[in-house]
Amino acid sequence: MSDLARKVAIVIPVYNRREITLQGLRSLSRIDRTGFDVRLFIVDDGSTDGTSDAIRSEFPDVIVIHGDGTLHYAAGTNRGIEAALEWDPEFIATMNDDAVFHEQFLQRLVNTADKNPHSIIGGLLLLWDEPHKVFQVGQTWKTLKGGWVIPSDWTAFTVPQTAFEAECLVGNCLLLPAAAIRECGMMDEKRFPYGWGDAQWMARFSKAGWRLLVEPKAYVWCEPNTYPKPLHQMSKGKILRTLFLDKRHPLNLSRQFSARWHSAPSRSKAVASFLVYLGQLAAKSVGFAAGAQKGGGKG
Repeated sequence: MSDLARKVAIVIPVYNRREITLQGLRSLSRIDRTGFDVRLFIVDDGSTDGTSDAIRSEFPDVIVIHGDGTLHYAAGTNRGIEAALEWDPEFIATMNDDAVFHEQFLQRLVNTADKNPHSIIGGLLLLWDEPHKVFQVGQTWKTLKGGWVIPSDWTAFTVPQTAFEAECLVGNCLLLPAAAIRECGMMDEKRFPYGWGDAQWMARFSKAGWRLLVEPKAYVWCEPNTYPKPLHQMSKGKILRTLFLDKRHPLNLSRQFSARWHSAPSRSKAVASFLVYLGQLAAKSVGFAAGAQKGGGKG
């Protein structure tokens, strides 16, 4: 490796998805690393399916950091970043393991970073079962729609074909200058251990003057999201536990409010959007209840 090679650390938290993790690492092993010294830091948060052993066997150069099952997404990513910073890289790329990467994705991310100093660069996330369809890219803040809104009709062919500004980026594939992390810190693992930490993190960078950009040619194909059972399919007791007690659940009201409070453009917009969200939730509940009653009447 040339002494002039630019150092890029890739950080991925993993847990009990051995085959998916290995698929992602195989994809990363095929990317173009010309001009780069790339090191992978995998944080295995106590997997019981042999993930760490499989990584060591197939990818002995990968650095595996062990957790005890309590790290979750934010802390897992943070422990990887901490280890990577000790290597003193120029860039740190954070990503998920459920992804397949275009062989030029890293070259294109760094090229865009070079052309746009003081920026965080996100890849173009696509669905691996609908390879043209854009996924979790292009969030815009809409207070009257309840907060962050993600376009549902973008494709790889209809997005801007040069790097474009974004109001928010998700952590599936980010290229961050190490200097940005040293300035603004890591994800808030106390408030957001399970999710939405990346949105709050990006808001912090943005408020500190770092631009958020998407590089539309840095293709990353991701596993589609899985969604929890909707409230109308739960028992009344389960609904109450979900909304008020279970802070790990995506629909928990405390978690929903905190996500808006720490990532909205302003506190007033955070509160207003949460009230809109409550209204949307109530309207859905009334709608499902009315539908159930109407259906029951036909019996």
